[in-house]
Amino acid sequence: MGGSFASDNYAGALPEVIDAIAAANSGHAPAYGNDQWTARVEERFRHEFGADSDAYLVFNGTGANVVGLRALTNPWDAVICAETAHLNVDEGGAPERMGGIKLLTVATPDGKLTPELVMPKLVRFGDEHAVQPKVISITQSTELGTVYTPDEIRALGDLAHEQGLLLHVDGSRLTNAAAALNVPLRAITTDVGVDALSFGGTKIGLVLGEAVVLLRPGLGEGVEYLRKQSMQLASKMRFLAAQFDALLENERWRHAAEHANAMARRLAEGVAGAAGVRVTQSVDANAVFAVLPLEATKKLQERWRFYVWDEATGEVRWMCSWDTAADEVDAFAADVRQVASPA
Repeated sequence: MGGSFASDNYAGALPEVIDAIAAANSGHAPAYGNDQWTARVEERFRHEFGADSDAYLVFNGTGANVVGLRALTNPWDAVICAETAHLNVDEGGAPERMGGIKLLTVATPDGKLTPELVMPKLVRFGDEHAVQPKVISITQSTELGTVYTPDEIRALGDLAHEQGLLLHVDGSRLTNAAAALNVPLRAITTDVGVDALSFGGTKIGLVLGEAVVLLRPGLGEGVEYLRKQSMQLASKMRFLAAQFDALLENERWRHAAEHANAMARRLAEGVAGAAGVRVTQSVDANAVFAVLPLEATKKLQERWRFYVWDEATGEVRWMCSWDTAADEVDAFAADVRQVASPA
C-alpha cells in the first residue's frame, strides 16, 4: 500500500505538540482546566480572536459543534447549514440526537452558503408552529475544499444580524483557510461578523482537541455546563491546553497549513490535463476533488488510500496533510495519470 490521501486526520501529530505534551507531564496540576497551561492558552485565543473571545477546550469536532450550537440556541431554534456540511452528513445525527437541534439544509454547488441561498430559509418568524431560524453555520474551509473570502463571510454575518440570527463557523480546517488567504485567524472570524466558532486542532497536527470559541460578549450562557453535560470536559485539561499552546505559539499552525495547501495545489497541477481526470472544485485549501473512471479508482485504491466522495458520479477526494511529502504527491499524480488514461 502506498501513501495516504484519505484525510488529514490520518496524519500524526506535530513534533512540537508531542514535545509540549511531554513537557506538561511533570508533577501534579489542578484538574478540569484550573491549571497554568489552560490559562495561558485561553490568553493565546484572546490574542488570536480578540479580547472579548472565550475559548472552551473539548475533545473533538463533533463535540465542539454540538456544545457550541447548543450554547447559541433554544430548544425551538434551528441552524441553517449547507447540505454538504459536516453537521449534516458526518456527525452521526449528533446535532439532532444529542443537541436537539433542527438543521435546515441548503443545496450549494461548491459547499458555500450565500445570502441568496439562505434567504428562503428565513421564514415563519414568530409562528409557534414552525421551528425558528437562529444560527447560520458555515464550514471554513468547506467540505468541498473551497474557502470563503472575508467579504463572503461578512455578507452572511450582516444578513444574520439583520435578521436577529447568529453566525457560526465550523472551523475544523480554519487554519488552512487562513493560510490560503494569507490573513490572521480573526480576519475571517471576529473582524467579519462571526459570533462563534469551532476551532479545529486535530487536522492541523494535534493528537486530539478542538475548541468552542465565543467571540462576542453575552453569548453562550451556561456553555461550561453544556460542555460537562456533553461529556466534553477533560479532567487532565493541561494536556489539551499544552497542545494548543504549541499550535498557536508564533502561528505555528500557519507553516503546517501552508504546506498542506501547497501539496494539494501540487497534486492538482500534477493531474491537470490528464485524460480521464476532471478536477471538480476549486483547489483553495488542502483538498482536491476529481472525477475519474470507476476502474481507475479501484486500481488506485489497491495502492493508495483515499475516499470516494460520491459513488454515483465517481467523484473522489484527495486530502493533503501537514506531513504530506512532495515526492509522495508526485508519485501519486503519476499513478493517477497512468491508470486513468484510456488504453
